Amino acid sequence: MPRVTLGRAGTATLLLLPIALVNAMGFIVPVLNLLRMSFYEALAGGGIRETFTLASWSGLFRDAFYVDLIVNSIVVSLSITFATLLVSYPIALYLHRSSGRWRTFLTVLVISPLLTSAVVRTYGWIALLADQGPIVGSIAALGFTPPRLMFNTTGVVIGLTEILMPYMILSLLAGFGRLDPRVEEAAMTLGARPSQTFWRVILPLTVPGIALGCLLCFVLAVSSFITPKLLGGGRVFLLATEIYDQAIVTLNWPLAATLSMLVLIIFGAALAVYARVLRVIE
Repeated sequence: MPRVTLGRAGTATLLLLPIALVNAMGFIVPVLNLLRMSFYEALAGGGIRETFTLASWSGLFRDAFYVDLIVNSIVVSLSITFATLLVSYPIALYLHRSSGRWRTFLTVLVISPLLTSAVVRTYGWIALLADQGPIVGSIAALGFTPPRLMFNTTGVVIGLTEILMPYMILSLLAGFGRLDPRVEEAAMTLGARPSQTFWRVILPLTVPGIALGCLLCFVLAVSSFITPKLLGGGRVFLLATEIYDQAIVTLNWPLAATLSMLVLIIFGAALAVYARVLRVIE
């Protein structure tokens, strides 16, 4: 029996075929189905007429509510991403410089929140941010008028920032490979102050990690549903919560599919920005 030689290209194709089939069945086919459904006509009572129409797409940009919804979702997600980066960067930098058992211990602390469901962590924030909770009580005890931290955008930003911190820290650590302590020592030897060393040496070298962490957290923030739903109390309207309402409550599946495709477009734009940032820093 003759022996078949596949070659490099054939071997690579054979190895990639299983994951390609899984992606096709689990992602590409459902997305194409959503795209097709977004051009159907929604009928009263949750019915769908399988006819081509641009009603859902055109109505999306003609209705001021949905325009504000899109803008608000992007702004809130960017705010969450920036807040997560701000609180995670010092932790990631300290963890990167640690060594031995202390580094292992800190890494476990960073990863451990991922072992708990986001639903449980969100309910924990509900207890902390409630009007009778410890945070509001502590602010009132200091003599200040406590702000409203629940059922508004503030609560959603606080909750999602904490939930996304492990992802940001791990992404930053993955991108800190270019950070060489000898470069910092060289800068300080040449007379650079600690602030100058940070802004001119450390920060530029860690831009790949920052870009990766921001991309991941922005995508997760835009697609987050349970935390905005619980901490927002139905008063914070974002794309993910509106998709759920249109699909489950209103039964307007064409509009829900249109909003879902819009989220994918936002993801694609975020990936394009990320790729552009990487090209610039290289």
